[in-house]
Amino acid sequence: MGELSWWHWLIVVLVFVLLFGSKRLPDAARALGKSMRILKTEVKGLHDDDEAPAAAAPAPALPPPAPAPAMPSETATPTTTPVGDSSDSR
Repeated sequence: MGELSWWHWLIVVLVFVLLFGSKRLPDAARALGKSMRILKTEVKGLHDDDEAPAAAAPAPALPPPAPAPAMPSETATPTTTPVGDSSDSR
């Protein structure tokens, strides 16, 4: 009772074809295959990331950064006239 024989699989396939139609099934299989490939590459990338620090040689020390150039100080102060100045009366 626990095993599926060939005719059980045939019934399952026929139900899928009737439910989803023969036109959608290839597209669904293609999308499933694409998703599986993406998942496989991501999992492999995670495994590569875990192994990379142990296998990689230590990075050479970087030289200290050069100091930033000094900003010129503002010695001259701009002269402005107040907005409400009455000296410009007409």
